[in-house]
Amino acid sequence: MFDIAPRVVFDPELLLRAQPVRVLLLDVDGVLTPGDLLVGAEGEQLKRFSTLDGHGLKLLGSCGVRAVVVSGRDSPALRARLRELGLLEHSVLGRSHKLPGAQGVLRELGLEWEQAAVIGDDWPDLPLLVRARLAACPPQSHPEVLARVHYRTRAGAGSGAVRELCDLLLCAQGAYAALLEQAVREE
Repeated sequence: MFDIAPRVVFDPELLLRAQPVRVLLLDVDGVLTPGDLLVGAEGEQLKRFSTLDGHGLKLLGSCGVRAVVVSGRDSPALRARLRELGLLEHSVLGRSHKLPGAQGVLRELGLEWEQAAVIGDDWPDLPLLVRARLAACPPQSHPEVLARVHYRTRAGAGSGAVRELCDLLLCAQGAYAALLEQAVREE
């Protein structure tokens, strides 16, 4: 027999907070990436993404929670990754003021802030974090962000922080155990 017992455990109050979430708004630099800007001699930007985060975002979509990137930066590298993950459609890129873009996405999706989770790491993310039903950040985030979130991931930015939050949301939606069993059995 296969061992299909889940190993991830989250605080029950946090899971209750996360149950109404139907959209995850996420930053890129310092969340999906470690936050380093790698710029080539011709000005091209390179970004490092975690495959753990990417798989978590794909799993999240399978249980009805949509992931949307809201980033102050835009680059061909970012667009390529978002296209690969199927997240480009509603993403808001290249806006230093994130709140209007995030509110527009919520309107488009017919959702409210009470149905949103946000993960960010710095001051530009604060307007979203303070409005979200569930606010999260990686551990190396700015102190003003750390002081205002409901959940601080154990994994670092660009190293599984987003996957950890996806796992929390999957557990809150009651989908995690079935997805794990499906993966173990490869069905």
